[in-house]
Amino acid sequence: MKSALSIYRTLPRFDASRPSAVTIGNFDGVHLGHQAILEKVRSEAVARDLTPTAITFTPHPRAYFAQRGNRPELAPTQISSLRDKLSLLACHGMAQIVLAKFDHAFADMRAEQFIQQLLVEGLNTRWLLVGKDFRFGHQRQGTVALLQEYGQRLGFEVQTIEDIADSHGHRISSSELRSLLAVGNMTRSAELLGQPYQLSGHVIHGQKLGRTLNFPTLNIPVPQHCAARSGIYIVRVHGLGPTPLPGVASLGVRPTVTDTGALLLEVHLLDINIDAYGKLVKVDFLNFVREEEKFPDLQTLTAAIENDAQQAREYFVVNGL
Repeated sequence: MKSALSIYRTLPRFDASRPSAVTIGNFDGVHLGHQAILEKVRSEAVARDLTPTAITFTPHPRAYFAQRGNRPELAPTQISSLRDKLSLLACHGMAQIVLAKFDHAFADMRAEQFIQQLLVEGLNTRWLLVGKDFRFGHQRQGTVALLQEYGQRLGFEVQTIEDIADSHGHRISSSELRSLLAVGNMTRSAELLGQPYQLSGHVIHGQKLGRTLNFPTLNIPVPQHCAARSGIYIVRVHGLGPTPLPGVASLGVRPTVTDTGALLLEVHLLDINIDAYGKLVKVDFLNFVREEEKFPDLQTLTAAIENDAQQAREYFVVNGL
């Protein structure tokens, strides 16, 4: 039976003696490379009677250092929301997730302190999996060799894993995934993820403009630095019935109707109207249709939405749900 998920924002845990199999990473997107790492941790945890555990960070360390250095342009875009990342880590076998706050104190933590506080006292680590070039601690001074030295002394085994390659021999990385999402290449993105790119969120109240245009939408908040290209997508929506529902979606700042600059996902379900306020939905991004545009008036906007919806219907006729 699958154990309940435990999420820790601080360590040590309330049950600090429970031994763990651990991996460490940002895990943005939880792509096939990440999934291979998580499966290795899960299988070793089962074989050794340990708790499969991932240590991850919020915010992304590069986002923290971009802010600290007053260079916001260096912050990476965000593939997954925090909710989606935690959900994916759990789906791929992690029973324990440490959500470490990456702040000034964490960035300046000495490598030895990282090992002692997080791995030993925090998680009672018995088995650790990291990339062969893994670095950690203040100014990235911690190395795999240092981990192995401490492991021999303190009773945990350290294994390294090579980069995971796709079927063409190319390294799978979050950086490549961000680049693909930035240009709307949803086919290749799905190949790296093992499923369509997905965002989830609770449906919120919007301006109700879609209703007046006869195109009611589900309004879903998304990360403001979302990696996906702004524009119109053909989508599939989970969480509103026993089967997914077809739709067309706009990811963007809605320049025709507002100038707030806030990013929002608006989903119009095809040929069905559902009261979904407050419900948690997951949206699969299947195909990029066109860029977001600012239209001169609502009539032109409505015609464009009608055309987008028709393209989506034709897509589902050919490809199914």
